[in-house]
Amino acid sequence: MLCFAVVTYVSAFLLSDCYRSPHPVTGTRNHSYMDAVRVNLGQKQTWFCGLVQYVSLYGTSIAYTITTSTSMRAIKKSDCYHKEGDKAPCAYGDSFYMLMFGGVQIVLSQIPDFHNMAWLSVMAAIMSFSYSFIGFSLGIAKVIANGSIKGGIGGIPLASSVRKTWRVSQALGDIAFAYPYSIILLEIQVFSQQVFSFVDRWSSEKFPNNGSVKTFYTIKLPFLPAYRFNLLRICFRTIYVASTTGLAMFFPYFNEVLGLLGAFNFWPLAIYFPVEMYFVQRKIETWTKKWIILQTFSVACLLVSIFAFIGSVEGVVSEKLS
Repeated sequence: MLCFAVVTYVSAFLLSDCYRSPHPVTGTRNHSYMDAVRVNLGQKQTWFCGLVQYVSLYGTSIAYTITTSTSMRAIKKSDCYHKEGDKAPCAYGDSFYMLMFGGVQIVLSQIPDFHNMAWLSVMAAIMSFSYSFIGFSLGIAKVIANGSIKGGIGGIPLASSVRKTWRVSQALGDIAFAYPYSIILLEIQVFSQQVFSFVDRWSSEKFPNNGSVKTFYTIKLPFLPAYRFNLLRICFRTIYVASTTGLAMFFPYFNEVLGLLGAFNFWPLAIYFPVEMYFVQRKIETWTKKWIILQTFSVACLLVSIFAFIGSVEGVVSEKLS
């Protein structure tokens, strides 16, 4: 975890220099990760960046659906145990809570853009601090109750060294998912708004005369500001949320899905692109000391990503077949 924290710091340092181009302080602002890649590395690299970033955002939507339903189920089970006792058969499925969360997200996904959701950002910040404080407090309470800190650096024992290796690789993928925030560093938005904005912008450029794209309708609800929408926004965003909810119900394996996503996006988005853009901006020549250090750093992180990806794929397949 400490190593990933250092990697995250270095990644954020490199990527923040790409916020403006060609100079990191006086240059023109890059409004998105893809804009930064386009300016520094060219169009082909931009398409690769966009593919990885948007697939990662889509996968993250699936992961959030899973973790939300898991949390809701845990609350329900906790209430049940408090009422019925520790021996009560408090079993609850995930599908109902996933459908509930998906229904809420269909509504929230229709928010036009980042500038219309300041209230949601405030609520998200409060929630982040709240569950972090709750988790920290519960951890302290558990240590006090046990009288000691249990566990060790070796983790839990497993039946074989092979299973232990798979678990280690999945754990690396989980940490890789949790630590880097490069996917939204240049375009801070609660998740999937980047995908929606890209689709809106691309459709407007590709089909400027299409009625579903250019024709907007206005709804005025009591106590709420007027809301403008078009058929593209309603249909695409609804299908997007419905598909992520459906896949979450089909693959409800939280740790394995997180590991897979972390392994998939960690190296390209948190390491490769920031390093390559840094080379271009700072005009770092090949085989210089700084070039060798950063390339070694990049290759090492690539190997970790490959290891985590293989283990996470094995975990998803094993869970699905079990």
